[in-house]
Amino acid sequence: QVQLVESGGGLVQAGGSLRLSCAASGRTFRTYAKGWFRQGPGKEREFVAAISWSGGNTYYADSVKGRFTISRDNAKNTMYLQMNSLKPEDTAVYYCAAGRIGARVDGDVDSWGQGTQVTVAS
Repeated sequence: QVQLVESGGGLVQAGGSLRLSCAASGRTFRTYAKGWFRQGPGKEREFVAAISWSGGNTYYADSVKGRFTISRDNAKNTMYLQMNSLKPEDTAVYYCAAGRIGARVDGDVDSWGQGTQVTVAS
């Protein structure tokens, strides 16, 4: 099973940027789809972005399209989420996810990270 550890969260002003990282352990990481989910205060966890095992396909929630960019470096066993033009509504705990068949819906996820807090101040 893939083990995931997020980093890079923090407090930022609206309009600012942050880059989240997700470091993975396990030889099968390269063959797993990866993704990011988030859970805001009083909200259910929601999909943010996903990337195929090769990095050739990316997917985004409408709410972050054009502002967030997902990428991965299989040589480093690491995935990234570059977040620009942050808004207060982006405030949430962000979770890294990995799945053998996908990482765009909860049911496809095989492994979750512990989460990292992102807070966007207005």
